[in-house]
Amino acid sequence: RLIDTIYKKTIRQKMIQPCFLVGHPIEVSPLAKRDPQNPKRVLRLQPIACKSELGNGFAELNDPLDQRQRFEEQMKLREAGDGEAQMLDEDFIEALEYGMPPAFGFGMSERLFAVFLGRSIRETVIFPPVRTIE
Repeated sequence: RLIDTIYKKTIRQKMIQPCFLVGHPIEVSPLAKRDPQNPKRVLRLQPIACKSELGNGFAELNDPLDQRQRFEEQMKLREAGDGEAQMLDEDFIEALEYGMPPAFGFGMSERLFAVFLGRSIRETVIFPPVRTIE
């Protein structure tokens, strides 16, 4: 998490011009496929402009052995107090064992969605936060 925190607090704050962030370390992307040219990195991209991440896309990890190992590493982080770490998902691993074709997913940020619609972010949030009843 240190790598991600340093990036968000320092580097991203200087990224004004549109660009793509690629070559993420494997530790920050537990569901992404390894880069075959550099196994310490994953096949992931994030479009960035004006200090904001505008989306997130990655090649889906479809190797059940690699996924199990990463989930186990994530569980150790979770047990050490990292609330963002992934939980072990046996059903997902079992589904991978049956076979999953190569896949790539991309999620657009609500910021980019707001820009496309010419609206404020508050107007484009599909599921706004709900206040708890006291």
